[in-house]
This record gives sequence, C-alpha cells and structure tokens, in this order.
Amino acid sequence: MSRVPGWIGRLGAGLSEMGERLNEKRRDEDADPDNGDPSDPSGGEQEHVPPPPAYAPQVAPRPDPVAAVPWGMRVAAEAGWRLLVLAGTLWVLMKVISAVQLVVLAFVAALLITALLQPTVARLRRLGLPRGLATAVTAILGFVIMGLVGWFVVWQVMENANELSGQVQDGIDDLRKWLLNSPFHVTEDQINDIATSLREAVGANTEELTSAGLEGVTVIVEALTGILLAMFSTLFLLYDGKRIWQWFLKLVPEQARPGIAGAGPRAWRTLTAYVRGTVIVAMIDAIFIGIGIYFLGVPMAVPLAVIIFLASFVPLVGAVVSGALAVVVALVTQGVFTAVMALAVVLAVQQIEGHILQPFILGRAVRVHPLAVILSVAAGGMVAGIGGAVVAVPLVAVTNTVVGYLRSYARETALKQRPRPQGATPTDVSLTDPPPQQ
Repeated sequence: MSRVPGWIGRLGAGLSEMGERLNEKRRDEDADPDNGDPSDPSGGEQEHVPPPPAYAPQVAPRPDPVAAVPWGMRVAAEAGWRLLVLAGTLWVLMKVISAVQLVVLAFVAALLITALLQPTVARLRRLGLPRGLATAVTAILGFVIMGLVGWFVVWQVMENANELSGQVQDGIDDLRKWLLNSPFHVTEDQINDIATSLREAVGANTEELTSAGLEGVTVIVEALTGILLAMFSTLFLLYDGKRIWQWFLKLVPEQARPGIAGAGPRAWRTLTAYVRGTVIVAMIDAIFIGIGIYFLGVPMAVPLAVIIFLASFVPLVGAVVSGALAVVVALVTQGVFTAVMALAVVLAVQQIEGHILQPFILGRAVRVHPLAVILSVAAGGMVAGIGGAVVAVPLVAVTNTVVGYLRSYARETALKQRPRPQGATPTDVSLTDPPPQQ
C-alpha cells in the first residue's frame, strides 16, 4: 500500500514536466517570424529559403510609377489636356460666331469705321459742337462719301459696259493672233479646243450658275442687313463709345479689371493707327496705279483705281488680286505689250508700298510679321470669306498689343507685390558714398 502513492507522484511529476516543455515550445513557435501559420494544412511547416550568395547582383527596388514617367512627358501631358480644353472652348466659340456671323462682321466693320471717323468727332467737339451734332455730322459725311464711291464704281462699269465688251472681243482676237504667231507653238486646233471646253463647262454648269444667281438674292439681302447693322453700330459707338466701354469693364472679373482697363485704350490706338495707315496706303496705291494704267490707255482706269483702293484693305492678297485684274483688262483690251507695262506699274507700286509706305506710315503702332499677315488673311477668308480676310489682320494686331500689355502689367504687378528685403542690401548703399573708416 505504501508503494502506490509514490508511483502516482512520479507520474504526476512527469506529466507536469512534459506540459512545461510543450508550453515552452509553443512560446518559441509564436516568437519565431519565419514559422508558418499553425492553421496551415501543411502543418505550419515552411521550406527554409537560403539567402542569396555574395556574388549575386543587387536588384534595385521598383520606383514609383509617377517617378518612372520622364519629366518631359509629364509636362506634355499636363499641357496636353489643358490645350484640349482650350481647343474645345475655341471650337464652341467659333460655332457661336458662325451662327451669328453676320452680326459679328457688322459689329467689327462698325469698329473699323468708328476708328476712322472718331478723330473727326473729337475735332468737332473741340471746336464747340455738341456731342450729338458732331456725331451726326461725321457719320452722315462718312456714309455719304462711302455711298458715292460705290455708286461711282457701279455707274462707270454700267456706262462703259458696251464699249468694254467690244474692246474685250477685239483684244481676244488680237491675243489669239499673238498666240498663233508666238514662239510657244500654239496651234489653231488647241485654241479651238480651249474655247470649246470653256463653252461646254459653261453649258454643263448652267444649273449651278442659275442656283448661284438665286443665292445671290439672299446674299444681297444679307449684305443690306449687315450694312444697316454696321451703320447703327457706328452711330452708337461714335456717340456713346466711352460708356459702352465702361459697361463692358463691369463684366470683367474684378481682379482682371485693371489690366483690361489699361489694355483697352492701347488696343484702340493700335486699331486707329491701322485703319488710318491702311486708308492712306490704299489711296496712294489706287492713285499711282490708276495714273499708270490711264496713261497706258486701259479703259475704265478710274473704276479700276477705286477697286484697287477697296481691295487694298485686304493686306497683301487684295493688292495682288486687284493688280491682276488691271493687268487682265489691259491684256484683253490693249494687247500683250500694254499688259506687260501695266504689270510693271503694279509691281513697282506694290514694292514701294511694301518697303517704304507701310513701314513709314504704320510704323511701330502695328507690328505684325508678314507670315502672320498671310496666315491670318487665309484663316479669316476660310472662316468668313472676304469679310473675315478684311478683319483678320487688325484683329491680330490688336491681340498682339493686348497680350504684350497684359504680360508687362503682370510682371510689374508681381514686382510691386513682392515683399521688400529686410535689412541693408547692396542697392541701398550709394556708389558715391566714401568707404567706412576703420
């Protein structure tokens, strides 16, 4: 009986020791980070991966995807979506302008006429006339002169139409004889083929020509509407232009209002200088080319001179087209020699205009590169026809002036708002001050 309790005690001590060992083993497994999950079906055992050898190459960590994109590409992407937004805005604006194209062109034409007539209103105001009377006198006088010029051109063309038709027929016969006897080896059959092709083209396009004539009625109605809109707009701009400008400034955000208020008068001076200079240059072109073709015996020299004057308001292109018209009239009425002499006169006047008149008359008020002139005229003609070609260059000139002023204004504003440096600076010490005595 005495041996049984001893055996039980040794069994209990062994079980206690075994439990302590199991507890220690669990604690070691929980503390070991490389040990697998006990719930792993594989029993929590993981294969030990040996470290790489010393001679293995070092693998750099992967960079952030944003940092991996080159700087230039990130800048292009940032600028790209902004350009897309700007292009979309311009597209919507062009659609709106196209929908009210007649109103826009009439208002722009009114601005150009106002820039031409406004100095006369100011001069009459200085002489003591009331604003309303000065505006009425200037507007009536200007519109009457423009109407007389248009009436004179139409009257001269109608008056000389029969005579010009006979001269054109005689000129065509002379041109035909000259081509047959020229060194170009043109034969009678080739000339007849060209004439036949022209007649067939006219006959085949009779319906198109008829529809164009019917559309011409609509064009005339739209032109008369645009003229009336331009006249009324000119009257209000001459009479109340200052208050209209002040009302427009109220629509501008308050922060941008000082810059726009300063850019407006400068833009107006640029537009006025452009219109005055263009009128003077166009008048000189018309007078000298008209005198030249008059002494060459070209018929309708005066109406051609007036057409040259009006066409000169389209820079570069208008002078070329109107000069070519004068040369063609000289060719079909007076022959090849007269046409060559008329071409020489037109080219000489245009060279004087491009190298002397425009730099001297327009000066620095309108600084637009010839490439910008050509591109703007082409773009304006594609968008809005002849009216767009006329207003394209003054629009570019005014935009150039406004952008340049706003850039300078922003720079000056930034310099004024910059905090002043603390303490003495090298600029605070005068160069004439004597050095301090030691």
